[in-house]
Amino acid sequence: MNLPRTRQGRTPPGPRRTAVLAVLAAAQFLVMVATSIVNVALPQIRTGVGLSDTGTTWVVNAYGLAFGALLLAGGRASDLLGRRPVLVVGLALFTAGSLAAGAAGSPGVLITARAVQGLGAAAVAPAALALAMDLFPPGPGRGRALGVWGAVSGAGGAGGVLLGGVLTQARGWPWIFHAVALGSVLVLTAVAVLVPRSSGRAAGRFDLLGTTTVTLGLTCLVWGLTAARGSGWTDDRVLGALAAAAALLGVFAAIELRRPNALVPPRLFTTGRVAAGNLLMALLGSVWIALFFFLPLYQQQVLGSGPLTTGAGQLPLAAANMLGSVLARRLSRLIGATMTVTAALFAEAAGLLWLSRLSADGSYAADVLGPSVLVGLGLGIAFVQLTALAVDGVPPQDAGLAGGLVNTTRQVGGAIGLAALATLAGTVTAHAHEPRPESLTAGYRAAFTVSAALLAVTGLLATLLTRRTGPSAVQASAQPASGPRTGEPPGSAGPKTSRPDSAESTYRTHPDT
Repeated sequence: MNLPRTRQGRTPPGPRRTAVLAVLAAAQFLVMVATSIVNVALPQIRTGVGLSDTGTTWVVNAYGLAFGALLLAGGRASDLLGRRPVLVVGLALFTAGSLAAGAAGSPGVLITARAVQGLGAAAVAPAALALAMDLFPPGPGRGRALGVWGAVSGAGGAGGVLLGGVLTQARGWPWIFHAVALGSVLVLTAVAVLVPRSSGRAAGRFDLLGTTTVTLGLTCLVWGLTAARGSGWTDDRVLGALAAAAALLGVFAAIELRRPNALVPPRLFTTGRVAAGNLLMALLGSVWIALFFFLPLYQQQVLGSGPLTTGAGQLPLAAANMLGSVLARRLSRLIGATMTVTAALFAEAAGLLWLSRLSADGSYAADVLGPSVLVGLGLGIAFVQLTALAVDGVPPQDAGLAGGLVNTTRQVGGAIGLAALATLAGTVTAHAHEPRPESLTAGYRAAFTVSAALLAVTGLLATLLTRRTGPSAVQASAQPASGPRTGEPPGSAGPKTSRPDSAESTYRTHPDT
């Protein structure tokens, strides 16, 4: 992306880039807020619209289903059609869905509007990330940009709970959607004014067959997993959906190996450590989304907190998450990326293990505050590191696709994790044979215990999958400026025009790791 040349009296490129990054980060923040803002308000939404138990669940699921199923298509569209146009269209759809949700008077309208929100988010998230990567080429600037991205992504989940609590108690549940719509209009206006047009589009044609197959496959997968929470894993519809998902995703893999313009070209996994980053992000996502589901439930259903108090209780987690995102790059330079991401995952696992000791007669200060801070720090650091890993070495023409892929793995991983953990918590609660607060707490403890174990395993996997495969940061900086770096073909540029997998911007382990 070409930034405007500096002219006398005009904003210089540095501040302009910062402003554009702030706009793109705000778009990502809105996408994450919409994921969690309804959680606290669900009882009021149910009463206001006349939702059944199943319908209440789909207020959450409709957004996640459309978002997760269409992210790959959104990412590829941003590569082929241009990042900025796709971002603008995505924000417009997101705004329309938010307005319709706030004005909904029936379950069908509300659930459809949430799906439209998810459709817009599937275009916004990968396009905004790709624009941010275009804006900051490999180097320290991209490292800082990824830190901002991690901060707003994590804070969006906690901020959604806080905002939902404040607005629901002060103005009523429709305002959680009105506020998101207002934020979307402001971001859309800022994008139109500040974000420069892309310098070009990637060559190739849109893989309609692959897009259709993977979208249907992911739709069946996410629908089956979310339906399993209410219907059980042995329900015929759930089993049918999961079987269809397996078949469709298998067909998609076979298609992609043979098509010259594949939606997910195999070359994407031959550079950097994209596959490792996406695997680890899926495992992190499986715990991340469930965390923002269970914590508000514990605060409201067991501790008896109101919407506002519950939302305010997420502030320490959000603050710790933002601090972790800021510290991620510094820690990576100090102790190496592998040690940083591993330590972050184990810290988050320790916080979740702490949460597994929740008490039915406990308090926020004793049971939630401390582990929330620990989880938030680990989450912020891990998200930045794994996002960097997932775009490591990706060519510029595939940046949108890589952004869509890492968002897809996080979202689908979250759907799988939430379905499994909610089913586990519900089963434990049903068999607890204790008063309701005690039985609910037993279910939450089980969910947090399994989450902690899963993140510990993820941390062990990170030590194996994130070790450097190329020159270390120190070795790279030691190369003479006039010659190519080790492993590059003759005539390639030196460190100042490095490949997309350079140390600061994406992912490179410390020489001692």
